[in-house]
Amino acid sequence: MERLYRRKLEDRLWKFMRRREILAVRGPRQAGKTTLLRLMERKVRGSKVFINLDLPAHRRALSENPLDFMRRLKEEGRRLVLFMDEIQRVEKAGGSLKILYDEFPDVKMVISGSSSLELKTDVLPSLVGRVLLFDLLPFDFEEFLLARDPGLWRVFREKNRSLMGFVEGKDEPEEPSFSEDFLRLWKEYVIYGGYPEVVKSRTKEEREEVLRNIFDLYLEKDVVTFFRITDAAKFEDFVRALAFKVSSTVALSSLASDLKLSYQRAEEFMEILRHTYIVSWLRPFARNLVTELKKAPKVYFWDPGMRNAALRNFSEFEVRTDQGALAENFAFRHLSQSFGDFGLHYWRTAGGAEVDFVLTRGEELVPVEVRLGGGRPGRSLHSFLQAYRPERGIVLTLGTFEKQEVSGTRLRWVPLFYL
Repeated sequence: MERLYRRKLEDRLWKFMRRREILAVRGPRQAGKTTLLRLMERKVRGSKVFINLDLPAHRRALSENPLDFMRRLKEEGRRLVLFMDEIQRVEKAGGSLKILYDEFPDVKMVISGSSSLELKTDVLPSLVGRVLLFDLLPFDFEEFLLARDPGLWRVFREKNRSLMGFVEGKDEPEEPSFSEDFLRLWKEYVIYGGYPEVVKSRTKEEREEVLRNIFDLYLEKDVVTFFRITDAAKFEDFVRALAFKVSSTVALSSLASDLKLSYQRAEEFMEILRHTYIVSWLRPFARNLVTELKKAPKVYFWDPGMRNAALRNFSEFEVRTDQGALAENFAFRHLSQSFGDFGLHYWRTAGGAEVDFVLTRGEELVPVEVRLGGGRPGRSLHSFLQAYRPERGIVLTLGTFEKQEVSGTRLRWVPLFYL
């Protein structure tokens, strides 16, 4: 039997399984949504049904007569847990789900969909107040470690917990251990990423082939088929240009000009990439509206393997010229998801001072700098510390672990693999 990898989202979903609302899991193709729903179905006790809406007969039955669709599945007087995979494939799915929700209060529905834009336009408007949304991305580093080395994952959890405690002002980061093992897997992750089929692959050649197929299938299914983009080559050029600019600010007008696209077309391409969970913007932090930049966003890829697939570059980390960009992209993915109470921004002044990330919660600020080597804090970080006097700050490195007091700030140097 094929091994099914556990996902952190599963624990969150179980907390809402006794509630009435429909649970909707959305995320990119091949991120593991079907596997997650299958894992949950196995654990449900009592009456349960799994419906694969890739099958035309199931789609037609749900769309044409949702009441009869449910009557065939549900035994009278028994609560049913109904899993429906790829709900966006169903015509007028939102209306059908609304009917089922209103007419069958003892049916718990868990659905999945591959594009937030498809769900937003075709499904969710009919389900206001009836649905809870959850995003499933490719494996983060913790899930990757659990799949590849459960023993190392147990060590990671303690390191990660101590770092999160420091951000909250309640703990100190633990000293690192097994650093060589962590770095070996971290370097693999920032090249190949966390798509489940990639994580299962055991050779470099297999990982590269799987990633190329995921990228090509994304272009074919999401971009050409659903979004009806006729100039797919231009779209691919746009993705590749963003991949080159990862961890950097992007002026969409300039990018459109370089690629000979209209600004409107570039905006459309960017929206597709954001709603299909390929890229994300990061907005700047600014309190001094005169000296600090307010508009220019930075671009990051949710999965580093997809980014490298767009570039067709799977060179080993040690020989790459984009090491800093890969490390910062990794930090973005994990900072944005690990600290739910905090907002995430970057900081840059008109004079050129920059801090990679700023975690914000009310008046509380925690600057986070990515610095592959050791040494002293840079001038930009010093400028931020002097301007805002935060209590705590973090420098993420490849291996340095150090405690400092700088301008009244408790600054901690910790390895990137703590995230």
